[in-house]
Amino acid sequence: MFDYETLKLIWWVLIGVLLIGFAVTDGFDMGVGALLQIIGKTDTERRVMLNTVGPHWDGNQVWFITAGGAIFAAWPVVYAVAFSGFYWAMLLVLFAMFFRPVGFEYRSKMENERWRNLWDWGLTIGGAVPALVFGVAFGNLLLGVPFTLDEMMRSYYSGSFWALLNPFGLLAGVISLGMLMMHGATYLQMRTAGELQQRARKAGLLLAVVVALCFALAGIWIAFMPGYVLLDGANTAGVMTPLQKQVELQDGGWLSNYDRYPIMLIAPLLAFAGLAGTALMSWVNRSALAFVSSSLALVGIICTAGFSLFPFLMPSSENLVSSLTVWDVVSSELTLNIMFWVAMFFVPIILAYTSWGYYKMWGRLTTDFIENNKYSTY
Repeated sequence: MFDYETLKLIWWVLIGVLLIGFAVTDGFDMGVGALLQIIGKTDTERRVMLNTVGPHWDGNQVWFITAGGAIFAAWPVVYAVAFSGFYWAMLLVLFAMFFRPVGFEYRSKMENERWRNLWDWGLTIGGAVPALVFGVAFGNLLLGVPFTLDEMMRSYYSGSFWALLNPFGLLAGVISLGMLMMHGATYLQMRTAGELQQRARKAGLLLAVVVALCFALAGIWIAFMPGYVLLDGANTAGVMTPLQKQVELQDGGWLSNYDRYPIMLIAPLLAFAGLAGTALMSWVNRSALAFVSSSLALVGIICTAGFSLFPFLMPSSENLVSSLTVWDVVSSELTLNIMFWVAMFFVPIILAYTSWGYYKMWGRLTTDFIENNKYSTY
């Protein structure tokens, strides 16, 4: 139904949608986890926070799993290079996430302060570390990943885990962690009451300001950073290897798409508008609008990063022509066509049952509710 070039663009968009779905849904429960020891002052308040996301957190991770599977199916070389180059970072994310299912299930099984405090720290790590590492990894994409490809498409990574922790990568990590904590704070504004809600309001307002400042700083930094530019004449329709194209570094190259496609400016504008709306709605105690604004901010920030990188998926700092783009190292036209129709069938189903789950389990949780149901809640 679609030609090969259009299918490549469609899958770039669909993977972006899946990543946004992951950030908006699983992002707020990671944010709640990261805030657990910050705004939860008592054991009961922390139980309130956990029970706001308890029925949903594992279902939210479907977006993450689906996005990873889609990248593997559409751009298998990108998947292979990412998991070899970011191997230790991915392991860190995986081991941090181990705390989440075990922590939710076992934290409240014993009425022991030390036991619960240890699991609370585990859940905080499980929420904060993945959010931070995702941002650090994405920041390093903009700097370029130290890998090369040979003529057999075998990748050779020459970097290290510690090299990822550079100033720009850490700034991107702070933006990622801050925006998910902000998103978690706005979610808590809708689902809690009393002093806990007031602390969530203050946290949402403060984090929106911090993320806005860091996002602006990152934009200024990128404007003066050498960026990758794919030279005209690349074959976007047929199968090609990365080594068949021409890439060069240009000062401010990551901003070139905004000159070429001015409509992309909607993304950073949406990000700043969403952050401003989050701060304002948190200030005036309009929790639902604060959550909507936070969601729009996440969409704007992720789209800004994606638009800046396009058409690159994983630039190479070792050998420019080894950089992986939307157009090359892609699966066959038949594969992309089949996957498209599978996605058109299953994504609406995921949206439907996710929406139904939130509808059936909605409402504000209070400390009194937890005290009255202490043996049937997390």
